[in-house]
Amino acid sequence: MSDNLHPNDPVNAVAEKVLDCAFALHRLYGPGLLESAYEALLAYELEQLGLKVERQKILPLHHKGVDIDNGYRLDLLIGDLLIVELKCIDKILPIHQAQVITYLKLSQLRLGLLLNFKSTLLKDGIKRIVV
Repeated sequence: MSDNLHPNDPVNAVAEKVLDCAFALHRLYGPGLLESAYEALLAYELEQLGLKVERQKILPLHHKGVDIDNGYRLDLLIGDLLIVELKCIDKILPIHQAQVITYLKLSQLRLGLLLNFKSTLLKDGIKRIVV
């Protein structure tokens, strides 16, 4: 999947702040916390930077003019621009990337970050997904 976002797109600056905070949290706590703890910590840190953060944002499925609440929830929606999906798993699988792609398509957003905090090195647990 190619990254065809313009370098000056505002979502890139938001993504950079998310990654900076994620790296700082991972350095501080390592890979051992629960996903929900990383979510709360990351949301807090991003809010301290003045970003709008929505946790567990319901994402309805629009079908033939009807909104169907089918239980899709974004872990984090940052500034109405960026989806952040958090994991604490041994390995990111293709289904996890497909999940983010689906969220991007349903929300009509362009960029998502998939962050696996269980990685020994967080840089190995980051997937940038653009649709």
